[in-house]
Amino acid sequence: MTERTPLLHYRLSASVNESAPRTPPAGRPPDQHPGGPRQRSTQTGQPKKLSTFVGVVIPTLLSMFSVVVFLRIGFLVGQCGLYQAIFMFLVAYFIICMTVLSVCAISTNGALDAGGAYYMISRALGPEFGGSIGIMFFLANVCGSALFVLGLVEAIVGTFGEPEDGTMITSPYQVLPSGYWWSLLYATGVALLCLLVCLIGAHIYAKATFIIFLVVMVVLGTIFISFFAVGPRTIMLPSSATANGTGPVVPTTANFTGFKVDTLLGNLWADYTVDYTTKTVMTFATVFAVMFNGCTGIMAGSNMSGDLKSPSYSIPRGTITAVIFTFIIYNLLCVLVACSCDRVLLQRDYSFLGDINVWKPFVTIGVYSSTLSAAMSNLIGASRILYALARDDLFGKVLSPAKKTSLSGNPWVSVLISWFLVQLVLFSGKLNTIASIVTIFFLLVYAAVDLACLALEWASAPNFRPTFRYFTWHTCVLGIVGCAVMMFLINAIYASASIAFMLLLLLLIHYLSPTSSWGYISQALIFHQVRKYLLMLDVRKDHVKFWRPQVLLMVSNPRSSVGLITFINDIKKSGLYVLGHVQLGDLNNLPSDPLQCQYDSWLSLVDHLSIKAFVNLTLADSVRHGVQHLLFISGLGGMRPNTLVLGFYDNCLPQDRLVDPTLSTSQATDPSAPSQELEQQPALFHFDSLRVSSDRKDYGESGDGKVLGPQEYVAIIADAMKMLKNVVLARYFDTFDRTHVLSPPSSPLKGAVYVDVWPANLLQPDSSSYVDTCSLFLLQLACILNMVALHWQRQGTLGKKPQSQSPDTTNEEQKQTTAEEEDADDYVNSFPSNTTRLSDDYLSAVNKLILDQARPPPAVRFLYLPRPPADTRRYAAYLSQLELLTQDLGPTLLIHGVTPVITTDL
Repeated sequence: MTERTPLLHYRLSASVNESAPRTPPAGRPPDQHPGGPRQRSTQTGQPKKLSTFVGVVIPTLLSMFSVVVFLRIGFLVGQCGLYQAIFMFLVAYFIICMTVLSVCAISTNGALDAGGAYYMISRALGPEFGGSIGIMFFLANVCGSALFVLGLVEAIVGTFGEPEDGTMITSPYQVLPSGYWWSLLYATGVALLCLLVCLIGAHIYAKATFIIFLVVMVVLGTIFISFFAVGPRTIMLPSSATANGTGPVVPTTANFTGFKVDTLLGNLWADYTVDYTTKTVMTFATVFAVMFNGCTGIMAGSNMSGDLKSPSYSIPRGTITAVIFTFIIYNLLCVLVACSCDRVLLQRDYSFLGDINVWKPFVTIGVYSSTLSAAMSNLIGASRILYALARDDLFGKVLSPAKKTSLSGNPWVSVLISWFLVQLVLFSGKLNTIASIVTIFFLLVYAAVDLACLALEWASAPNFRPTFRYFTWHTCVLGIVGCAVMMFLINAIYASASIAFMLLLLLLIHYLSPTSSWGYISQALIFHQVRKYLLMLDVRKDHVKFWRPQVLLMVSNPRSSVGLITFINDIKKSGLYVLGHVQLGDLNNLPSDPLQCQYDSWLSLVDHLSIKAFVNLTLADSVRHGVQHLLFISGLGGMRPNTLVLGFYDNCLPQDRLVDPTLSTSQATDPSAPSQELEQQPALFHFDSLRVSSDRKDYGESGDGKVLGPQEYVAIIADAMKMLKNVVLARYFDTFDRTHVLSPPSSPLKGAVYVDVWPANLLQPDSSSYVDTCSLFLLQLACILNMVALHWQRQGTLGKKPQSQSPDTTNEEQKQTTAEEEDADDYVNSFPSNTTRLSDDYLSAVNKLILDQARPPPAVRFLYLPRPPADTRRYAAYLSQLELLTQDLGPTLLIHGVTPVITTDL
């Protein structure tokens, strides 16, 4: 045993956490694996895969360096000073480190497919959050690609562009025309180059980025060497930085002083001034927005998850390595710049690193390479996210063209759409103009990743057990709070607009209701919280003041019970509502549980009728035993049914009131209609057909083979009362249509729907003036019906109408009404008081009295249900009396309450 235990532990860990290659589902070609577009090797026939270094470290490094490391380090220190610059990097990297921990946790919990952060969020939080955040992440990558293209164009124009203000050309290389439209033309050319590379495929991009990575590392090396190797010098400032119109005189030169204490002291504190590229005054928020773009590349490796050899292994290690490396480089550059360059140089020349380099073209090559790589990285990342969104069908047919791929598996349509949107963003013209928008989009996505990890951690689901354990819910919360705070500090308007747009997308996806098998984190969180609250719901603290009906409605066949199901939904008053069903059988004689395959139909019925109910099915040898099972086991803790509702036992033929929405009109009305459409759209409900003869009586008007005799039916009522459950018998509800009743085509009562309430025991005339617990329960249900549905109104008690029916009622009409009520009382009191031997004439007379008292006819009648006799031999007579009492009354509820439900105390 001691030798086998480690092996068992290893196998369990490997089976859960390793992302081994998976076989594509049947019916799907290998080239269209759900993991996303994959190129295949012509030699081995297996998909080509990217390693950790090539697929994660290099794209992440290049995306994070890009513009900031070569073009905005001087801008950052010149505007904010060294102290605030380092503080900004600490804040930014704190935020992204919290997000990186969440990314590592989610990515090591299971196999990842294409889509990167979108895939993680959607599979963790469900389609609504996943789709909305996916669109935001797609737009963030689109804007990020445009930002890096503009940064590259800025560098090109700064080196080779003619001065815009017509000043003297200082370099023989300044041959390119300058201006807004020329810059847009150059940016379009760069975007087309990125498009060409991305259309070829991910592996060409990987090879290109590897070469670019080598170039960037060499250039960075020369920059660090130059700070020590190059002596002090005077540098000519760009013409755009010295042109000031009618403003104060701006120096045309600045100094690279080398390492001096005075230079360092002059660069320690902030000195916000006008940005010479956008002509706007900088602030902490605007500078942070530009700087944070150097930290937004942490998802570059995750975006390639569909092309990685082992995403769960590569993403955490590669991302953390890149983050640590860039953090060190950024802070070292800030310190070196602050010690050697005066403030004017930093504020007025963003490309000064080339001027102080041992060989100026080195920095130019580095800028071009890194920004081009970052632009391609964001473009290919955006296309992969769009492809994943289209493949998941979250937006219907809107994104369906983006599913198309080339023979090698490259989603070329998604690439084209992404490139087109990048081209639109390029019209903004300046890097600093869109920096805030890009930063807010990325911050929103990072907050969503942290939220996904937080939700998985809080849900305490056993299947969330990532191999990366260096995170807690505290880190997730800190990441969310940090992202939210910085979003609103950067630009409150943009932040609010982006959140509002995300919520609109969320509602749109929720309205479209896409089907998915990803699982919903909301369900796990609800389960976690409901369990805690159920444990807190102590039945010993129940009080009549807070009583509410908790109903178990026994349904034999929903086809004839639609009216009753919807009506009971009205009187539950936010209480527990359970649809119960008993199927006869013995599990010992069956190969499997026959109820498991029926739950989908019952749950679809609940959705179709728009009711708030649970479903509880049971298998028993008799209906009586099945009802007992459900009364014993339904509910949890303090949420248990206290009221049993049964259909009435009579000879009325049931009517099918359930229309399957998956069937066409012709099929719903004509069973002999062609079944081709039915085969294409399977029926939503699979309930048995109703009986067509009246020689069999069931507890719920069904015809599914379960025979229920009158003796057993009354025994069910007696059992429920013994268990201290209130009992309600519903008759004639197979014809009840709630929609028609509450919205009658023409009503003299101006839309009011009346209910007759008879709280006296009509089977005991001598007790008609006695109000007991049962009477109060009956009145309570009628009151609840009036509370939950404003159209329902009680017509009166004891069959009496209100004294004043309308303001126009005359004295003669009031006298006539009073006389009719007195005659009714005398009529009832004239019958014998021996309830065990009530004649049929008496019951018919009471039935006629109830009918005569209804002007106009009520929608529903509430009658007092007496207890079944103690002598079981009198059950049949008891049922016969109830049948005569309610003959032809229309929808009627016979109600018996056993527990107090009304109190007058505060």
